[in-house]
This record gives sequence, structure tokens and C-alpha cells, in this order.
Amino acid sequence: MKKVLITGGAGYIGSTVASALLDQGITPVVLDDLSKGRAEFVEDRVFYRGDIADAALLDRIFAEHPDIDAALHCAARIVVPESVSQPLYYYRENVAKTVELLESLQRNGCTRVVFSSSASIYAPTPDARVDESCPVDANSPYARTKQMMEQVLQDWTRGHGAEEVRVITLRYFNPIGADPRLRTGLQDLHPTHALGKLIEAHATGTPFTITGVDWATRDGSGIRDYIHVQDVAEAHAAALTRFDEVIKPAADDRYRVINIGTGEGTTVRELVTAFERAVGTTLGTREADPRPGDVIGCYAGIDTARDLLGWTPRRTIDEAVTDALAWRTKWSTHLAAS
Repeated sequence: MKKVLITGGAGYIGSTVASALLDQGITPVVLDDLSKGRAEFVEDRVFYRGDIADAALLDRIFAEHPDIDAALHCAARIVVPESVSQPLYYYRENVAKTVELLESLQRNGCTRVVFSSSASIYAPTPDARVDESCPVDANSPYARTKQMMEQVLQDWTRGHGAEEVRVITLRYFNPIGADPRLRTGLQDLHPTHALGKLIEAHATGTPFTITGVDWATRDGSGIRDYIHVQDVAEAHAAALTRFDEVIKPAADDRYRVINIGTGEGTTVRELVTAFERAVGTTLGTREADPRPGDVIGCYAGIDTARDLLGWTPRRTIDEAVTDALAWRTKWSTHLAAS
């Protein structure tokens, strides 16, 4: 594989994947509208600014890069509380525009697709561990858009005119950290996820809010599978480079789901402890009710990723926290100077 189209490639996940592909000698062709992504993340990369539903732009990209081997679809709106308050916006941006994108891919003969999905679509399980066979039951408009997109993609592989289309869906869990070489990271200094809020609390000297303390977990806080974003990026790269091994061209079932996580559950309180360990200080905390759309959480069974992709996570939560802190320092300095 020599060249890959990445939608949302100027965002947190997409830009990190693009770097991982470059490290392996694969050229990313980035499509991003920069509504959330950053132009700095695509400097010296092949970049097109625009919407994934812009059919003329997609046709131009493929005309100028006929050697694109696959598409990686990362573009999406991802903030759970925002999806609760603006569900129609999320369904249009995430679902309707994905249909437009797939039509453009099919028209241009792009038959390999890797989709960045989310573990948020899983139904709760008694022990919080989920594998790819577990039932899905998305609990927020954001998560439901991911579940819907998965169904669209699976149906697409079975449809008339798409007999050669193959799709690998990666359900990844809770990416944290930054590119260890600090090429990219979280573009938002005020993110909504737990580690971002921890960093913000540490930087401002304010208490960190644990949202939800009555969940059926070992300490009452929600449980997640926090995975270094570089491990997530390398999993995407493995899915692309091993695509034809995972789903052979003549396969009857041309849709495959693979979990991407650490295989271990970490509660929010345990994440706080890991953060304190990394920074060497104690952080004040306070408790609050869950946010709209919050769920108890889950962690991954990752046997499929190991068996099919030859991939296992290599980095610790402490490394993720350290890289996230280093990135925030670099990014804050950049934003202050720009």
C-alpha cells in the first residue's frame, strides 16, 4: 500500500494516523474541512480542504491521485453532550454525509475502506468487558451515529454495484496522549474527555470533577479502556497494510469489526491516580452527577486485533499522560505565539 485517503486527517486521531503511515512510507492524502482540525497538522502533507460530502472535490482528489489504495474514514462530530442537544446536526454530519462519501468512493473505484468507529456503541455487560460478538446498544446520539454508520457500511458491502467493496471497522476505546514525537496532539486546550479535564484542572489549580460516582464498578466511578493514541494510530496502519489478509478479495463476508483497546479496564478514579503519579503531585477532586449521555463504560477484548492485525498496545497510561502534558506545553506555546 502506497497512498491512503484520510477523511478528518487534520484532527486528533486522523493526524496521528497520518504520521504513523508516513513513518511506514505510506503517503496520506488528507481531506478535512478544518472545522475542528488544524492546518498546522497537515503542513508538508498532501491536503485538500473541504467537506466529505463534496462529490466534485472527491472526484478531483481521485483524478489527481489515481493511485490511492484505500480510504480511512475518521471525519465525525464526537462530543456526546453536544450530540444530545443537537441530534439533527450529528445525524446530518456523521451519517448523511458518510453516505455521500461512500457514493464518491464507489464511483471512483475505491474498494478498501477502514472506518474509525467507537466502543461507545456497545451495550453494558456484567463485567464491563466487551468483544466483537457483544450486542450493541448506543446510548447517545453521537454513539448512535457511529452504530448507524457501521450498519450503512455493512449493508454497502452487500449491495448491488459494490461487489468488490470491503470494509474493516475499528471500534476503538478511549484514546489519550499525543504523538510521542509531538508532531500532533489534541488541538483543543479544553477537551471534554477525562484526561483533558485532568490536565486542565492541574494547570489551573482547580479540582477535577468526577462525573458519576454510583456506577456498578469497583470504586463507583465510570470505567474506560484508556489507550495511547499512538497505539490507536498503529492499529489503523496495521489494518491498512494487512487489509487483504484480513478480508480477502474474494471473501463472502466483506465486512469485519475489530476492537482496539488495551484489554484492561481503568476507572476514572484510577486514571486520577495515574495522573498524580505522572505529575508527582496530588490533585483535588470533587464529585458530580453523570453528564447527559454518559454510560458506565467498558473495556476491550483484543484477541481479534492480535490475531488478525498482529497488533497489541505497547504504551502505558503513564506514558500517555506524559506525552499529553508535553504536547499541551508545546501547543499552548504555539497558540500564544500565533
